Amino acid sequence: MLANLLFYVGLIISLTIGFMYFRDLGDISQMVLKVKRNNMIRFIRNEQTYLAAGIGALVLMLVGHLMGGGPGWLFFLGMPAVALLIIFLFVFPWVWVHIGLRNQQNSAQYFPISEARDFINPSASVLVIENNGHARAHSDAQLMRPHLAGNAKGLGGDDIVMTYCAMANLGLAYKPVVDGKRLDLEVLAQHGNNLILRDNTTGEPIQQIYGHFDSDTSKQSAMQPWPTFRMSFRGFQKAYPDGEVFLNKPSSNPFLRLFDMFTETVFSSGIAKQHQEAAPVMDNMSHSDDRLPNKTYVWGVTIDNDAVCWTDDFIAEHHGLINATLGGRDIVVSYDPTYESVGAWYNDSGAPVTKIDFFGNANCGKLNRVETLRSGMFWHVWVEFFPDTDINRTNAEQAGPRHPQDTSKSKTQPTPEQNQ
Repeated sequence: MLANLLFYVGLIISLTIGFMYFRDLGDISQMVLKVKRNNMIRFIRNEQTYLAAGIGALVLMLVGHLMGGGPGWLFFLGMPAVALLIIFLFVFPWVWVHIGLRNQQNSAQYFPISEARDFINPSASVLVIENNGHARAHSDAQLMRPHLAGNAKGLGGDDIVMTYCAMANLGLAYKPVVDGKRLDLEVLAQHGNNLILRDNTTGEPIQQIYGHFDSDTSKQSAMQPWPTFRMSFRGFQKAYPDGEVFLNKPSSNPFLRLFDMFTETVFSSGIAKQHQEAAPVMDNMSHSDDRLPNKTYVWGVTIDNDAVCWTDDFIAEHHGLINATLGGRDIVVSYDPTYESVGAWYNDSGAPVTKIDFFGNANCGKLNRVETLRSGMFWHVWVEFFPDTDINRTNAEQAGPRHPQDTSKSKTQPTPEQNQ
């Protein structure tokens, strides 16, 4: 009786927790399962507790089995398979998340342009951050798996970390500090085709695109976003000849190198499909909005509760210069053909900008970059998190036609935060 009780209780608990772990944090599970965000958040917050309970239950099951509990056929045929299945459900997500992604918040290596040229195509898009004359470039291919890049040297005297989600095609830099305390960031999952990070100090999840603690509805417990913009790698070389470039070089350990080759292959095939096909590779989206094709690249800005995005073709139609107002502030969105880069700038001069260069020098003086610009991300991800967004907004005094699709609204209104 006791043996059967131990066996079946251990089996049910360990198998249930193992399935939950694989479902919620196994990543590839989302290719076949619709995972609820609130389940994912719960497991992220309580990962260690769930793992301890699941492993303890597995031990309980094995003890019950050795005492004679469970169906007789398990003693000869199925017991190793049952145990191995449960172990797989625990081990795969843990290895994938904590080893496979190779997060590099504190250990990223940056190299001079002369060396980076051997690894990055001149026309490749790179995500750039700059501070006090110190510039860093990060290519999508090099950032695809690490997801996080930063080191103790910091950027121009500031602790700044690049976060990257290949599913969203979104790179966004932050100061990893909330309420004066440095965060220990780790990528745990994705939902809505966007990263969910965790601060391992508090155990609190953070949606990459928002940057604030998931539990803080006031959005005050947030990391400070740092201006992040895209440009071509050749443009980066022109603008910042002394800049440095992030490279995720293969490990010298042959076993890790083989493991990394496997994970790189898995990532690359999925992300290539994400860029080509209209449907998300992992369809965990809550909203549908056909104002633009799903995989349109957009440049989105948020100020207070106002969200607007622009498409590159619309920017081109307006000769690479758009004046707009968001959240009560005037900004200018511009494209610089020399450096092949779209930028967004605050314009507090009170007059429209008629001319601006890549470095923010405008006809009305030197302007500062908008720190909330999300550059070249997928439309279907942008509208998932900002469903009330306008498209291609311009100020009334600016000549030129408005985008024919910019007046309609999203088919669904609640944000993913409200949808939990």
